[in-house]
Amino acid sequence: MKGIIFTEFLEMVESEFGLETVDNIIEKSNLPSDGIYTSVATYEFNEMVALITQLSKEVNLPAGDLIYAFGLYLFSSLKNAHPEVIQSYKSPIGLLYSIEDHIHVHVKKLYPEAELPTFKILEKTDTSISMIYSSSRGLYRLAHGLIEKAFEHFNGKADITYELLKEDGTEVKFDVVQHG
Repeated sequence: MKGIIFTEFLEMVESEFGLETVDNIIEKSNLPSDGIYTSVATYEFNEMVALITQLSKEVNLPAGDLIYAFGLYLFSSLKNAHPEVIQSYKSPIGLLYSIEDHIHVHVKKLYPEAELPTFKILEKTDTSISMIYSSSRGLYRLAHGLIEKAFEHFNGKADITYELLKEDGTEVKFDVVQHG
């Protein structure tokens, strides 16, 4: 997993829970990297699992809720770092529809080793989209946060529901209906 994800995660933890919490979760997670991350290096996914697990214990919130919150946070960070990617879309549905063909292509140019989830579009209208999220990491709650923040970015609202197609969250069907 790219170091930029770790640095963004720790920035979110600091902004939401304070620097002491960041120090505590790094110290208690027993990380091979010792919690020293650079945005360009690659680290084991297990380190992220350890950090999230420890944060969940530290702040007494479910890990899934923290992953979702990170998705919300990450959208804003990505938008600020790469505004040109999002500016080429006029709607959140258009942005979601282009994840595979444009956004992930752009990400792969920046981070060739990145292991990205796939999004298979099942159905799309002007106001709705159904898609299957697939990833060995099962971070569908992160995707949920990113999707929700995309609608907020475009000043829209949506009903976002998901159904776990595999119990471990590695395959999830998202149904998104825009309103308002």
